[in-house]
Amino acid sequence: MSETLLVTGATGQLGKLVLDALLASGKVEPANIIATSRDTTKLSDYVGKGVQARVADFDDPASLDAAFAGADRILIISTDALDQPGKRLRQHLAAVAAAKKAGAKHILYTSMPNPETSVIPFAPDHLGTENAIKATGIPYTILRNGWYMENLFMALPHALETGQWYSSSGKGRLAHLARADAAQAAAAALLSAGNESRVYTLTGPELRSTDEIAALVSKAAGKPLDVVHISDDALAGGLKGAGLPDFLIPIVVSFDANTREGHIDMVTSDVTTLTGATPLPLAAFLEASKARLAG
Repeated sequence: MSETLLVTGATGQLGKLVLDALLASGKVEPANIIATSRDTTKLSDYVGKGVQARVADFDDPASLDAAFAGADRILIISTDALDQPGKRLRQHLAAVAAAKKAGAKHILYTSMPNPETSVIPFAPDHLGTENAIKATGIPYTILRNGWYMENLFMALPHALETGQWYSSSGKGRLAHLARADAAQAAAAALLSAGNESRVYTLTGPELRSTDEIAALVSKAAGKPLDVVHISDDALAGGLKGAGLPDFLIPIVVSFDANTREGHIDMVTSDVTTLTGATPLPLAAFLEASKARLAG
């Protein structure tokens, strides 16, 4: 591939995996890959492999203009700016504007499932970004990434210590996705020669309720784990008591509410469509994470 590919947030967990997948593909020369970050010193390993590193600060539009110059296909990885209402969307809109100014041929973006109906507070950020990308008239690929399996470790260590997992998700189900599978899909989309606009929803291969997930975790960890079903208010109180920052509490509670209300109850074949591979099942992920589960 002769086109120049750009990955934002390249020092983040997803960004690094996307870079690794691009380099491993053998389909693009390292010199045709641009990795951006606020701190390019963290990209030294990739620079050593021939990748271009450029400074890009989503709060500094001028830096985005400079970073995106000459890029043909740009992957905008959503930021983690959740502490101030509106900040994340402003950052994303600045990146979209910079991509258009740079003359990008294709814009890719990591969104979330069902942002139109989701009860999660940051869903409007994703929907607003999707709409801004569509309004540019530039061909696009929206990657609506499901919830990452790795994020289960936000709750599991404490839950396994106590043997109790507090949840307000009820009987709601979701199909967790391995971050590596999301990265492979993003890399495949970047490497695609096609310029048609598409929206993909990336999920794992199986729907599971919290009770079913707990049973898998218990088996992999060799420890008992019971789900304690509580209300959203009770969950919020517990999170506050545990010292979670106030701005994060409604977000974390909304994850369970979103699951309970069925907004993420879906399995798609989109990972396979993009990568040609079957996404990792949750049981296999947990089995591979035994040491981490054991604490």
